[in-house]
Amino acid sequence: METQELETAKEQLDSHIDDTLKDELSSVDLAEHLKTIKKHDETQFAKYLKELDPESLANAALEMPDHMLEDVIEIVPKDKITQGISELESDDQAELLDNISDIDENKAKEFFEELDEKDRADILKIAKYDEDEAGAYMQTEIFSAKGSETLKSAIDRLKILKEKEEIENVFQLFIVDEKNHLKSAIALSDLIIYDFSLTLNEIIEKSNYDYKPHVAIDTENVNDVIQDFDEFDLNVMPVIDANGVLLGRITSDDIHDLIEDRATEQLYNLAGVNDEAEEEETVVKSGKARAAWLFVNLCTAIISSIIIGFFDKTIESVVALAILMPIVASMGGNTGTQALTVTVRRLALGEIEFKDKKRVLFREVAIALVNGMIFATLMGIVAYFWFHIPLLGFVIAASMIINLTLAGFFGTVIPLTLKKLGIDPAVGSSVVLTTFTDIIGFFSFLGLATWVLL
Repeated sequence: METQELETAKEQLDSHIDDTLKDELSSVDLAEHLKTIKKHDETQFAKYLKELDPESLANAALEMPDHMLEDVIEIVPKDKITQGISELESDDQAELLDNISDIDENKAKEFFEELDEKDRADILKIAKYDEDEAGAYMQTEIFSAKGSETLKSAIDRLKILKEKEEIENVFQLFIVDEKNHLKSAIALSDLIIYDFSLTLNEIIEKSNYDYKPHVAIDTENVNDVIQDFDEFDLNVMPVIDANGVLLGRITSDDIHDLIEDRATEQLYNLAGVNDEAEEEETVVKSGKARAAWLFVNLCTAIISSIIIGFFDKTIESVVALAILMPIVASMGGNTGTQALTVTVRRLALGEIEFKDKKRVLFREVAIALVNGMIFATLMGIVAYFWFHIPLLGFVIAASMIINLTLAGFFGTVIPLTLKKLGIDPAVGSSVVLTTFTDIIGFFSFLGLATWVLL
């Protein structure tokens, strides 16, 4: 099976490299095939890195985990990497240099200094923004024209830009004034219906359509931009500064990649797993990354065990308590995880903020309370007929209501608080939540049993 996988990867890469076949692969496929070859044969991996054309190598490098990217900057000649970076779009240039900087800051500076003046200026323009700002995800390559320009002149310029491969995936023509303030945006599919001899201002004046664009301010939170793309079904959005000057554009594929990366990161974080470490695909590195949270979880489990130890006499007197204890803790943990997952997702999508805490808390606690009452009643009846101990059904029912309600509370409060403190709400939330639900579940159940049954 592994041999077949390796042979397929080699065959695909050979077809991509051979100019006569013109069998091009996507950047994701390139990275995956290179990963397969690296796993089986480091020598062949180095060979393919050297044989790939600069642009393909740079595109594949964008999809590589850090350990593979580190190999690239060590194996591939500097001039080839620089050439590859120069052929990327500006947002990808900035992203790749940032990834390289995380590995070797000096190498990143060397590559940056070898780029031409325009590329350096574009990268600096993008790099100045924080990672949560829209400007950090824009590309500066845009198709724009003055309103006084004729449609024929604008289209002719687009042909030249496309022939020189200076711009890709053009969706709209952005119309600006003499000071580069964005005024309108016309979809390319609409341009073909107009007289090419007309100026763009004349087209807008005579048109029955509203060509006012949806825009993103460069310092706007990117979560708001994501929401606009979803709400208005956009394929591109121009980025402007506070004065309305056109700076660049964000495309739907960038938004898709951003959503996918964040979703993956949050899933890993909720589980206490490092996404970069998992990409390493080695038992030692992945194991070490997971061990930290497992150690934290071990400590919290010991705390729960200490709580149980306080009631050892109660458990000795009523053995049924030992059988029912896991049910209370499990139900609380699952309820809390439901609230936690929903809250983290809504925070990530920008649907809620810390200021919405009362509304969000009320909703999640109310849901947890209703479910708590339903399943408490059910479990109370089951416990009574199972063990035939008077009031045991009341004890477990009361404990489940307390634990599930508080689980909903903490499942909401923990991510909201972490977000307020500037910490990723997905990181470690599940471990903290499990601590609360276990301690509350065991303490309430055994405490009530001691008070009611003994």
